[in-house]
Amino acid sequence: MSTVNVSDEEFEASVLKSETPVLVDFWAEWCGPCKMIAPALQEIADEMGDRLTIAKMNVDDNPQTPVKYGVRGIPMLMLFKNGQVAGTKIGAMPKAQLSQWVESLL
Repeated sequence: MSTVNVSDEEFEASVLKSETPVLVDFWAEWCGPCKMIAPALQEIADEMGDRLTIAKMNVDDNPQTPVKYGVRGIPMLMLFKNGQVAGTKIGAMPKAQLSQWVESLL
């Protein structure tokens, strides 16, 4: 499964009301570390696609949701389960560390 883009308007339906856990990647085009973790997130989406959705939210195009959830630095990853934040990570990290973090929350 590939990653999906999500907007402020789609956030409630796509993330908060999702049947499966959703990992939201708050990112921006100009963010170097965001670009560094993108391939790892894609691989995780491919590997865990049956148990997890990975959604990408561009903070420049969608300012409301990042403000609501206190996103101050990017990349910021938030895992939502049943409409609630189950975990948060800020900054880039290796794929193995990302996978381990996600697994610990699922």
